[in-house]
Amino acid sequence: MNSKFKGLVLSALFAALISAGSFLIIPLPGGIPIVLQDMMSMLSGLILGPVYGATAVAVFLLLGSMGLPVFSGKAGFHILTSHPTCGFLYGYFLAALVSGLFLHILLNKNKEHSNLKQYILISIAALIATIICFTMGIIGFTHITHKTVTESIPLVVLPFIPGNTIKLILMVPLTKKFRKTVQL
Repeated sequence: MNSKFKGLVLSALFAALISAGSFLIIPLPGGIPIVLQDMMSMLSGLILGPVYGATAVAVFLLLGSMGLPVFSGKAGFHILTSHPTCGFLYGYFLAALVSGLFLHILLNKNKEHSNLKQYILISIAALIATIICFTMGIIGFTHITHKTVTESIPLVVLPFIPGNTIKLILMVPLTKKFRKTVQL
């Protein structure tokens, strides 16, 4: 199977995983629910790399904007422009792109990294992706709700720290295992 076709198939698979991750919803009072789609979108970049990882997220965003209820059970282009979670959705794309690029550059630069160094680089990339998601989430939330950053952080960041810590811990070994298997 040629690499481009394999990448497109895996992008479609990850778009489906990101979409499926939005159906496990734990609502929170601030209006931003706990979902797995953030982890799946970050994994798309970490595992597939910048091009195919970002493509997977772009397909997910396109599906949701066209009416499939993959945005935490919601759908429509308006979610991308006027919902408090819109920043997170854009953050998924940027996180996949940047974290995938980070790993692509650093892991492919010297293919003989020790396991420890690979785990460290993957951990840094996953942390960068998480920071991007939260930063974009705060930007979108403040823009839509007209709250200040100080008012938004307790609603948009603090409730998610324990869950995202667990997601980070899970993403590192999953990336280590599947990135090697995928090899795009």
